[in-house]
Amino acid sequence: MTADRPPLAEGIPDRLYGRRRGHPLRPRQQKLLDVTLPRLRLADAEAADPLAAFGMPGAPLWLEVGFGGGEHALAQVEAHPGVAYIASEVFENGLCSLLTRLVPEGEEADAPLPRNLRLWPRDARHLVSALPEGALDRLFLMFPDPWPKARHAKRRFVNPALLPAVARAIRPGGEWRIASDDPTYQGWVEEVMAGADGFERLSRDETRPEGWPGTRYEAKALREGRTPFYWVFRRR
Repeated sequence: MTADRPPLAEGIPDRLYGRRRGHPLRPRQQKLLDVTLPRLRLADAEAADPLAAFGMPGAPLWLEVGFGGGEHALAQVEAHPGVAYIASEVFENGLCSLLTRLVPEGEEADAPLPRNLRLWPRDARHLVSALPEGALDRLFLMFPDPWPKARHAKRRFVNPALLPAVARAIRPGGEWRIASDDPTYQGWVEEVMAGADGFERLSRDETRPEGWPGTRYEAKALREGRTPFYWVFRRR
């Protein structure tokens, strides 16, 4: 982000993640980042009027924070062509996973791309702070890194210090959907959101509700015997 990016709330660390890259990128992956990603990137200046960037005035705006492999994001984009969807991910390997699903090899520069998808390859908290008040109709946080150690709790996106910014960005009546299979994070969500005056809990399910596309992280959790929780919170 630029030097004039919106400041983060006091008590929030400079970033919520470690490395941006896991294993070394293959040539195809690097080309996707160099050639295709710029075609989908939501520019910093566009955050103040995101629907203009989509060319979809009046459309609902949804944001997914940390899309991982991209399964959930792409399923939502396909199922809801009238929704403007911003998918945020800082990890290069996750970005490559999503872009690989979208673009056939050799067509990185000119393959058709979904009109209703934009990518934010940076810290989503800065985007949340830059969006107009009440811009979001729906926010997704699907199987985030649990940061299980107590000293790392401040790195979690569900965070008391960040809640005012999140509440400002979601319109009254809008939804925040959260999924986690980690018992520590599940307890953390219950504790933090119980004290969140700006939100009310609509539901908490232990079976994925209809309309929630699956992810690789959910599949791994089920294979390993963990029970995911799926919450819906509504902005008051």
